[in-house]
Amino acid sequence: MQGGKSASVVESAKEAAANMGASAWAGKEKTQAVVEEKVAKARAHDLDEKAAADARMQERIRSAEAAKQDAMRHNAAAKERATAAVHQPTLPQPPARRTLDGRDATLPGAHLVSGAHVAGAPETAAAPSSGGAAFVNDAPRAGTTDGYPTATGRLS
Repeated sequence: MQGGKSASVVESAKEAAANMGASAWAGKEKTQAVVEEKVAKARAHDLDEKAAADARMQERIRSAEAAKQDAMRHNAAAKERATAAVHQPTLPQPPARRTLDGRDATLPGAHLVSGAHVAGAPETAAAPSSGGAAFVNDAPRAGTTDGYPTATGRLS
């Protein structure tokens, strides 16, 4: 077997075992709910108490089934995380693009301002971001009158 495949097999076995445990626990909880409902019905003296016991049993069964499904989803996600690390190399994150009003801050004419005037930058009002600095891009784009590209992307 190859290294990646054996890890996948191990993770699949772990997931199956964990799912079996979750299913067994849910089955035990459901059985316990049914038994307690039968006892409560036998002790009940009127129909309201019997209906309340039945409602409690149904709620406990729904709760146990929901917990089982949550556990199975968690187990599947854990397996995916473990096998993804084996089969897929970690790719570097692309560099973050900073924009202001949809304009690319890396284009010519973009200036980082932080309250003080930047030498060579034109006087432009910019609202500071959460980091205390804002990007201002005052370079017009070719083919537009407002500094934004045209809808067709063509130069006009």
